[in-house]
Amino acid sequence: MSAATAWLMLLLAGVLDVLWALAMKQAQGYTRLGWTLTSLLLLAAFVWLLGKSLSVLPVGTAYAVWTGIGAVGTVLAGALLFGESLGAARLGGIALVLAGIVVLKLAPG
Repeated sequence: MSAATAWLMLLLAGVLDVLWALAMKQAQGYTRLGWTLTSLLLLAAFVWLLGKSLSVLPVGTAYAVWTGIGAVGTVLAGALLFGESLGAARLGGIALVLAGIVVLKLAPG
């Protein structure tokens, strides 16, 4: 697999991580079967994609980028879908995480 394909799989794993978190919220502590099954399928999918990307990418970089995508995406989705606060400090935190992802992506090795 090429590095470009691995990065694409990693990006998709991050997006699925966000969707998984949203499905977990909707599952309401695993009390709603449909959302529970959806969350488990999303979990399996993002773990598989992450694992495949790790066959090419450095584990430290890939894991940090994946968690950053998940964290930023989930904060933004929570604000958009559930009215969670998105003040200056949270926006600053998002900016720092995004900056870290860019640095990790561009760093050699």
